Amino acid sequence: MKLVKYLIVSLIFIVACTSEQREGEDAATSSGKEKEIREYNLEVEKERAENRFPCDTIALHEYIMDNYPPGTYILQNEPSTIYGIPKPAIIYFKDGGNFILTLIVRSKESERFVERKNVQGYESSFINLDSTKLGTAFFYLTLFECADNNFEKIWEAEVPIHGGFSKMSIKTWKPKNIKYVELFYEDGIISGHRKYNFFMIDGWRKPPHLLETYVGIVHKRTLANINNDKYPDYYEYRFIEDSLRIRVRDSIPFYWNEKKQLYVTKVNPRWFRKY
Repeated sequence: MKLVKYLIVSLIFIVACTSEQREGEDAATSSGKEKEIREYNLEVEKERAENRFPCDTIALHEYIMDNYPPGTYILQNEPSTIYGIPKPAIIYFKDGGNFILTLIVRSKESERFVERKNVQGYESSFINLDSTKLGTAFFYLTLFECADNNFEKIWEAEVPIHGGFSKMSIKTWKPKNIKYVELFYEDGIISGHRKYNFFMIDGWRKPPHLLETYVGIVHKRTLANINNDKYPDYYEYRFIEDSLRIRVRDSIPFYWNEKKQLYVTKVNPRWFRKY
């Protein structure tokens, strides 16, 4: 009799745990629940909004929800102070059009939906080692144009990283007076940061040119103008390490080869980089 009671109690416990597990999985992977939560949050934002305008932030969030796969979000810039409020990674500007620049994150299909907290900031940069448990994030820098209160996608460019996002800004490369978008990512793996720089070589309406720079304890790559063409270049540094100190050994110039569509160097013809 005791054995029967034990088996019944064990069975109830297993069923309860399984139900809880499925419930948790639904919250992480159910597109229906995800959309329901986002729709509710948008309605709250609409009620609180005082000044709406065509293609505003609320409208863009709604557009992403309606036109992209489930688990797709607009990222937020990290606040500059501890008590600061994070703002969406969205920039409105006029430079030959009513443009909206934003950074979108998509969740890998068949995995749990990505959460912003797991792909933003220093701690999230370690997700690049193994992101499968928290979902795999794919970042896309995207340019829209607002026309007649509608969003028209001009281009999107993938960012080759899966976590650590901090902030987005528009800058000017002074040697050629070319605008570029700087995406700043924390990188705990190299104890530093990475910048993914998207250059508008042929203006805003053409897909941008990607160049990566970074700084870490024994990693460094800096922006440069090597061969004076319209494409940006960089110096890649090599270091010498011993038990007492770390010092720079040399720096190698890489320049863009338009024919090969690669960054190459005269130091060694076998060395090349994609960006």
